[in-house]
Parts: sequence; structure tokens; C-alpha cells
Amino acid sequence: MNSSTVRNIIMCVAFVIFLAMIIVGQRHISVSGLAMEVIGLIGLLTLLFVYNHRYK
Repeated sequence: MNSSTVRNIIMCVAFVIFLAMIIVGQRHISVSGLAMEVIGLIGLLTLLFVYNHRYK
């Protein structure tokens, strides 16, 4: 496997995990739910930064 293929697979898995954190965090009305949403949002923004940095 190519290193870029492995990197893309890892980024796809991370995307699904961070998106799931945001969805699950919305269902819990508490500080822990908010923290889960914020962590998921930070993860998605980090993935977007990494993706855009490659094509800069």
C-alpha cells in the first residue's frame, strides 16, 4: 500500500469518528455532551486544515 493511500484511509476513519462524536454529543444535554461536540468540531477542522494544506 502507498503511504498516501494509508493516510487517506486514516483521514476517512477519523472523519467518521469525529462526525459521530458531534452527533452523539447533540443527544446528551450536559457539559460532557458539549465537550464531545467541541472535540468533534476541532477534529473536523483539523482534518480540513490538513487536507487543504496538501493542495496549497
